[in-house]
Amino acid sequence: MWARCFHPAPESDAQLVCFPHAGGSASFYFPVSAQLSPDAEVFAVQYPGRQDRRKEPGIGDIQALADRIHEALRPLLERPRRTVLFGHSMGATLAFEVARRIERDGGEVSHLFASGRRAPSSTRPETVHRRDDDGIIEELKALAGTDASLLGDEEVMRVVLPAIRSDYRAIETYRCPPEATVRAPLTVLTGDSDPKTSLEEAEAWRGHAGGPFDLRVFPGGHFFLSAQGPAIIALLRERLTAAG
Repeated sequence: MWARCFHPAPESDAQLVCFPHAGGSASFYFPVSAQLSPDAEVFAVQYPGRQDRRKEPGIGDIQALADRIHEALRPLLERPRRTVLFGHSMGATLAFEVARRIERDGGEVSHLFASGRRAPSSTRPETVHRRDDDGIIEELKALAGTDASLLGDEEVMRVVLPAIRSDYRAIETYRCPPEATVRAPLTVLTGDSDPKTSLEEAEAWRGHAGGPFDLRVFPGGHFFLSAQGPAIIALLRERLTAAG
């Protein structure tokens, strides 16, 4: 099962599909689901290799992972609802690729939110996936996106590190042609001190927007969205409840 729904809202005419960061899990979006229900029904993607899917091998390729997610989401996409996609970090890239697949097949994405990630065609030399286990843990500590108590639990980390390494392999080897675009309105969210995304790299998403484009800059680093939760929830609610 690829999509988790923590707070069913079957009467809502809008749905939000959320894509976690590298090493992240569906539960990261539990607070988002709680705050947006019942205005929208929120689904969080659960990648293989973590939590209840920990026995499944990770998928270390963004295109293959996007294909699998798109196929799994088909039943949701067939509903007569507005569909909004939100992804953070690696999840932003996956949301973009899934949106491309939805539009390729004649579907419609009402809005795409790309958070905490440089534009798909912007690349940097990154090799975190080639580090040893300690090196990957240091990266997680630097970004402050993983519960510190988990980082100190050797048994837990031994279980989740293969999935985290797979995620990093997927995002660090991803390449996208500069002409790839989505028709959906695109809003990019970024932290003003994010070491993984400069303002120039965030602005470069404009080249992948076939429709309206908006860039929102927030105070904070790579996980700025944790501190800026109320503002981001308000922005999501505005798009989800917009008429039409």
